[in-house]
Order: sequence, then structure tokens, then C-alpha cells
Amino acid sequence: MECKMPTIDVEKDIKGKRFQFVIKRFLDIILSLLGIILLSPIFLILFIWIKLDSKGPALFRQVRVGLNGNEFVIFKFRTMIVNADKNRKLEINPEDIGNFVFQSKEDNRITKVGVFLRKSSLDEIPQLFNVLIGNMSLVGPRPEIPDVVKYYTKEYKQRLLVPPGITGLAQISGRGEIELQKTIQYDLKYIQNFSLWLDIKILCKTVFSVLRKEGAF
Repeated sequence: MECKMPTIDVEKDIKGKRFQFVIKRFLDIILSLLGIILLSPIFLILFIWIKLDSKGPALFRQVRVGLNGNEFVIFKFRTMIVNADKNRKLEINPEDIGNFVFQSKEDNRITKVGVFLRKSSLDEIPQLFNVLIGNMSLVGPRPEIPDVVKYYTKEYKQRLLVPPGITGLAQISGRGEIELQKTIQYDLKYIQNFSLWLDIKILCKTVFSVLRKEGAF
């Protein structure tokens, strides 16, 4: 079913749910800390595996845009060769920004371990530290890079009214393979219908999507 762009005032809708966002932040702290503790053996294994597979740091850091347009550094396990961003220029058409797709399966910069990490979404688990710090949430719109955000329309900027997430409605609907316009449609639909119960459903569906290896975050 096609996801239509919300026409309501999303900002007013958020203000009416401030208490739920406070609880959401509390749950983010508890669950991210628990996740870091439980997954610490996996962190260590992946760290060593990445280092053995290719030269460079195990962690990848990149500037992203979060809540209210504030920039922060996102953490991921490295899935590409070192200096991959410098080896390929991001092609963005400002006049056709809605059809921009950030990820591509056909990318020769991805390492052997990186292929596995992306399919399993294990490259995303260091973002639990972003959640614990407070510049991300477990559920929300995926944080975009500044080079794309600078072309956002006023309508698109509404997705910056809530904290970005590790997963979201767009990710369980198409993960990293859908166009920006459709991604934002899903993000605005999420903001419009935000509830703690919706977050729980998205987290559960994310687990099933990862297990079925549908696309990549």
C-alpha cells in the first residue's frame, strides 16, 4: 500500500506527546546500556575480524544530522575500504532530491566482512553508544548526511523534529533501498502516529527483517 505524505501539522502533534518522548528517552538509556553489555562479546569478535580483513580502523565515524538539524558523529563498524568517501563522489541532483538513494548493492568499496555486516545489520550496533549518549534513539528517522539535508524542502525538514533512530518505519518497509522521498513519507507517517507501542512494534519487526536479511540499513 502506498504511503501518502501527511498533510497535518506534525510539530503540533509532537508537542502533544512530550511525556511519551520522556519515557522513550528513559527506555533508550536502559535498553541501549543493556544491549551494549549483552553484545560486548560480539563487539570484540567483530572488531578483531574487521581488523584482520582489511587495513584501517574497525569503527567508522561520520557526521550526520539529527534532532533540530544539529550535527553529530555516528558510529558504525567499518564496511568499506579506508577513505571510501574520497574514492567516490556522492551524486546528488538538487532538483530531483526525492529520488536520491543513499545505498547501493553494487559498490566495489565494500569489504568482504562488510558484505556480511550489512546483510546482518551488525555494522549498526555501535550506534547503541549514540543512543546512550543521547544524539540518537532506538527508533526514529535514520540520520542523514549534511550534503543531502542541505537540499531538504520545508516539508522534508519535518523529519528533523524527532531524534534520529537506529531503525524506523522506513527501514522495516524497505530498509536502505528506497528513494529519499518515500523514506521521508514513512518518517513523517511515523512522527504523525508516534507512540511507545508503535516503537515496540517497529523494534520487533526490525528483528524479523534482519533475520530475513531484507535489504540493508
